[in-house]
Amino acid sequence: MTVKPSRVETMKRNDFNSMSLDELWALRLEISSLLKSKLVAEKTELEKRLRQLRSNSLPSEAPWRERRPYPRVFPKYRNPADPAETWAGRGRQPGWVTELLRSGRKLDDSRIQSGSNARRSDGGPNSKRAQGRT
Repeated sequence: MTVKPSRVETMKRNDFNSMSLDELWALRLEISSLLKSKLVAEKTELEKRLRQLRSNSLPSEAPWRERRPYPRVFPKYRNPADPAETWAGRGRQPGWVTELLRSGRKLDDSRIQSGSNARRSDGGPNSKRAQGRT
């Protein structure tokens, strides 16, 4: 069985100007169909190669590594006006720290004494951040 050559294959560039709107639209649909089938075939081939590469890789090699565990960060500063608000000294300064510094006080004035039962600065269940969440 012989396959009839596609219209796209037999057409020359200068033939486009002489074609009617319906013929151009039919040609566009044919091109879209050919592109779609070729893209599907290419994607299938690439997926097959990717599966083959994954099966050939060593099982001990992880695709990505997990994050390393970071140590707990305890708060270093406590708001003198509201002891429930704390800050670890990392990241953006909370508003109460900014106000404290503007008023002329030092950051060390609100430092939590070491050895005290310090809570974490991540917004535990009794923190101001947690109370705002409902």
